[in-house]
Amino acid sequence: MERLTALLSKDLGFHDAPVSNGRHNFHSFPAKFPPQLSRFFIENLSVPGELVLDPMSGSGTTVVEAASAGRVGLGFDIDPLALLITKVKLTPLDTASVERQVNKVAQEAELSLMHPSRLEKEVNGRFDEKTKQFIDYWFSEQTQIELMSLLIQIEKVKDPDIKDFLKLTFSAIIVTKSGGVSLAWDLGHTRPHRLNQGKPKKYKPAIPEFEKRATKNLMGLTSNGEMVERSRVRFGNAENLPLQDESIDLIVTSPPYASNAIDYMRAHKFSLVWLGNEVDSLTELRSKYIGGDKVTDFDFESLPPLPESVISNISKLDNQKALVLRRYYSEMTRVLNEMRRVLRPGKVAIVVVGSSVMRGIDTETDRCLAEIGRALGLPCAGIGVRLLDRDRRMMPTSTKSRADSQIENRMHREFVLAFVKPN
Repeated sequence: MERLTALLSKDLGFHDAPVSNGRHNFHSFPAKFPPQLSRFFIENLSVPGELVLDPMSGSGTTVVEAASAGRVGLGFDIDPLALLITKVKLTPLDTASVERQVNKVAQEAELSLMHPSRLEKEVNGRFDEKTKQFIDYWFSEQTQIELMSLLIQIEKVKDPDIKDFLKLTFSAIIVTKSGGVSLAWDLGHTRPHRLNQGKPKKYKPAIPEFEKRATKNLMGLTSNGEMVERSRVRFGNAENLPLQDESIDLIVTSPPYASNAIDYMRAHKFSLVWLGNEVDSLTELRSKYIGGDKVTDFDFESLPPLPESVISNISKLDNQKALVLRRYYSEMTRVLNEMRRVLRPGKVAIVVVGSSVMRGIDTETDRCLAEIGRALGLPCAGIGVRLLDRDRRMMPTSTKSRADSQIENRMHREFVLAFVKPN
C-alpha cells in the first residue's frame, strides 16, 4: 500500500518525456493517454512475462507498452478503428516490403485517375444512400475520386498485415487534428464542423497525402522483435470480458468520459465509412459505447450513496442528464466488477479518469468510482492527480481560457485511481 501511495504521489504528467515507440504516432486518436504514464505503472507493478490488460484499449497505448516492456499485453475494444490501430501497432512488418506496396498503391492510384468516370461509378455504387449523403457532405467530388483510387489499390494487396497497415495510413489522412483531406475541421478533437463561408479548407490531394503519411509511419515501423508476440487486441466488451477468473496481473486503462464528452465515433466514422461500414451501423454501435447518452431500455445498476447523491442533485436541474450519468456509473459498475473478477488476488488496476460537469455540477467521477469499487470488493488504495497537456491529450478544449466553458472547467486534470484486489 505504501508503494502505491508513493507511485501516485509522483509527477504523472510526463509532459516533457520523449515517446520511445514511434508506433504510437501511426494515427490520430482523441484523448489517448501518454505512453509514459502506462509504462510507468507497467514497470513498477508487474514483471516481464506477466499479463497486462486494458479492457477499453482505444489506440492500444497500454497493450503496446506492455508488449515492448516484455509483458503480454491484452486489449479489448468495440470500436473498429481502435481495433485496427492497435492491431497494426502490434504487428511485426518488413519495412522494405511495406514500402514497395506503398509505392505500388500510390503509382497505380495515380494511373487510375486517368479514368475518372470509372472511379465515379465506383463511388456512386459502393455506398448505401445515407452513407453516400454523409460522404457527399464531408468530401469534395475530387477527393472522393482520389480516395476511391487509393482504396481500390489497397484492396488488391494480398498480404493481410500489409493491407491493414495501408488501410490505417488511408484512415490517417482523413482522421487528423485538422480534418485531413475531408472538408471537416477539428476531427482529432471529435468535434468536426464544416465552414462553408469565411474560412474554407484548403484542398489537399489525397494520393500525395497518403504517400507523406506512409513515409512518416514507415519511420515508426522499426523492428518489432523485442515485443512479446502473444500480445494481442480483440473485439470485446469491457463489461463482459472473455477471460478466465483471476488470470490478469495488472490492469492499466482510461475509460471514456460520461455523456459522450469525447465522441469517438463522431470522428472515426469519417474513415470507417470508406472502409466498408454504413453510417446507420456505426450509429448503432456508438449507442453501445461506455459513456453514451442513450438511456431507453438500459439496464441500470444499484449504486452506492455518493453517486446516487450526485445523480440526485443533477436530476433536480436536468433529469435526462441525470439518467445519462446513471447509465455511466452503471456501466462502470459492471466494468469494475469485471476487473475484480479477472485480477489475481493482490494485484492492481490503474484507472485514469476525468470528471465532467453537468448543469454546473461536478460528477465527482474519481470519488464515485472509488466508492463503487469499494462496494464491489475492489477497494481504491489511493488517487493521484495529473495535469493535462491538452495538445498531447487532444482534448476538445479552446486554446484560450474561458471561465464560462464547461469543457474548459472539466478537462484540465485527470485522476489516477489504484484499485487493489484483496488477497
